[in-house]
Amino acid sequence: MQERGGGIRRLFTWRKLLGTLFTLCLLTVGGFYAVYLLVPVPTANAEAELQSNVYKYSDGSLLARSGKINRSIVGLDKIPDPVEKAFVAAENKTFYEDAGVDFKGTARGIVNTVTGQGKQGGSTITQQYVKNYYLDQSQTVTRKLKELVISLKVDQRKSKEEILAGYLNTSYYGRGAYGIQAASQAYYGVDAGRLTVGQGAYLAALLQAPSQYDWTSASPTGRKLVTERWNYVLDNMVEENWLDPAERAGLEFPVPQRPKPAPGMEGQTGYLVEAANQELMDQGVKEEDIKAGGWTLTLNIDKKRQKELVEAVDEQLESRLDREGEEVDSTVQAGATSVDPKTGHVVALYGGVGATEHWMSNATRRDYQPASTFKPLVFASALENGSQTQDGRRIGVNTRYDGTSKRPVEGGDTPFAPENEDDRSYGEVTVQHAMNKSINSVFAQMIVDVGPAKVKRTALDLGMKDTDGFVEQPAVSLGTMGASTWDMAGVYATLDNHGKKVTPAILKSAEHKDRTVELPDPVGTQAVSRQTADTVTSVLTGVVREGSGRAAATSAYQAAGKTGTSENNKSAWFAGYTPELVTVVALFGEDAEKGTQVTLTGTANSGRANGGGFPARIWADYTLDALGGGSDARFDLDAVENSDPGPQPSTTPSPSTSPSPSPSGEPSGTPSSGTPSGTPSSQSPSADESTSPTQSPPSSPSPSPGTTGPSGGTSTGTGTAPGPDTGFDKDRPVRQ
Repeated sequence: MQERGGGIRRLFTWRKLLGTLFTLCLLTVGGFYAVYLLVPVPTANAEAELQSNVYKYSDGSLLARSGKINRSIVGLDKIPDPVEKAFVAAENKTFYEDAGVDFKGTARGIVNTVTGQGKQGGSTITQQYVKNYYLDQSQTVTRKLKELVISLKVDQRKSKEEILAGYLNTSYYGRGAYGIQAASQAYYGVDAGRLTVGQGAYLAALLQAPSQYDWTSASPTGRKLVTERWNYVLDNMVEENWLDPAERAGLEFPVPQRPKPAPGMEGQTGYLVEAANQELMDQGVKEEDIKAGGWTLTLNIDKKRQKELVEAVDEQLESRLDREGEEVDSTVQAGATSVDPKTGHVVALYGGVGATEHWMSNATRRDYQPASTFKPLVFASALENGSQTQDGRRIGVNTRYDGTSKRPVEGGDTPFAPENEDDRSYGEVTVQHAMNKSINSVFAQMIVDVGPAKVKRTALDLGMKDTDGFVEQPAVSLGTMGASTWDMAGVYATLDNHGKKVTPAILKSAEHKDRTVELPDPVGTQAVSRQTADTVTSVLTGVVREGSGRAAATSAYQAAGKTGTSENNKSAWFAGYTPELVTVVALFGEDAEKGTQVTLTGTANSGRANGGGFPARIWADYTLDALGGGSDARFDLDAVENSDPGPQPSTTPSPSTSPSPSPSGEPSGTPSSGTPSGTPSSQSPSADESTSPTQSPPSSPSPSPGTTGPSGGTSTGTGTAPGPDTGFDKDRPVRQ
């Protein structure tokens, strides 16, 4: 009897459960039907009439206004059938048969939205068209449910051809292009009707991630991903019998043309707008949302300093180039980033000759080597890690190294014997002297002493990016990775800010009619200790005072800095700072037509190019004006080690008189052993150094022989030893 009673109860329980489930199903279906009846197909959303974005200088004055919509509607009959099929193959192979929705994908998207797991997925072409044309880009459950209902209705009321045409004409493809016609022109310079199947497959692949997949600006990973996506599209076309396998096998990836800036973005404006947009995207705002308009972006750019930076480049470089008549001059590109080290604000930026003439910003590109501007980071890592030499001596300002050219490094896993500039050997030198003269062999040994992995960690902590070429090998001591002036300005600003991390920020505020984006503080936590940062700063004042950076020296302000010249003179850098301003200037040799890096040697008929030449002069010209003619501010250095002059090293050039192609080392002359700390004074070059025309410093007084440095050592002043006429402006006010 008990068993029978238990069976009845179980049966009743199952009936109750099934009844409950049935009731829930009825309620769900009924609820969905009610929603279906209540949600109408709306008119086109407001974003169909895109608004402009307003960009302002830090003082609130207008910098630029973007608002010309790059969109032209084309009918499906104007688009080649294989191109249409490429989009269907990429996004929704069942498009021609389905009911306009993917219930499973939509459910997954709703779950992702509720749980905060990011971007929704699984939308059909119809759903994407509805989102683009009728709704907005918000990521909410309500919007997703509306999308589902409206998609079902649109699929019933419109033909597949109308839906596909609407989708192709409303999607965002990157480069400010809305719709397939604008995208065809932006990427391939042709109308949509002339697209090949390969080009169409690339545009279809772009829709997944327009910014990441733009070939001309994509990272190696981005290029790999978009190539895989392109192949995926074509393979799907073959699978659906929309493309002949033989034709598929013969297709090569269609590399798009370089982008052209929008009208009104001439000069530096386009570069500034691009940098502001990129920083906004870094905060999670999608590119298509920025292009949709309605933003007011106020930049940290100081209008006066921006003008002064452009004028410095024009006066010290552009006015001396013959871009039409000299092949070398036609390849010279300049870039610069200027940062307030206390706030992290980017106060001025130079991206190139003009955004409509040279689309890529030379201020933010990372495809050139920073060369010897990386050497201070090797030393910083040695200090931060308490590293020792191979014979157990703790590394500091006065640690002595063998400066012999081509000396094999000791204690490393990888053989390396770098050549110094002009194959000069220096004998035993201090770290201070090695930094002054940028001696390759010393820093190659130092990175082995510290450990390449530790040096890389310090560099990343200071603000460098983990770019291609940043390998954990001794050669990286010569700055063989890629870096931008923006990156290096952040690194040197961190040193200037006593080791507290500075991340350059160009945005002051970002407001939209619907929201305000909260921007992070550009100044973060301690990246390296104050003593490490201040010791490096102390050493770098010596580089400006009596080393390879003397072209930047003046008594009008106290400065620290480092020059850099990459292999075969393909790039030349000066990274310098005062207590109030950090600026990194670089020159790049670029054959734009071939897309290759070329030598800067012979720029403005000045012989070998190096960081102590044009970059240092641009830096000095700009800094003097940016500081209002000078500044009494001095570096507040905490417990730094003063350099010990010690015995003077000898400089032994090799028998070869041909210039060395080795990277990073700067032209050097008769070594002097001054101190790194204290107020720097201007100094004329020695006779040896004056053999490099671009190395002559601005007119400034020379120290008298035998001046006593702060550490009690004696600086061996060389008096006045002018080099040959460099052609630099002698009417420029003397920097005193």
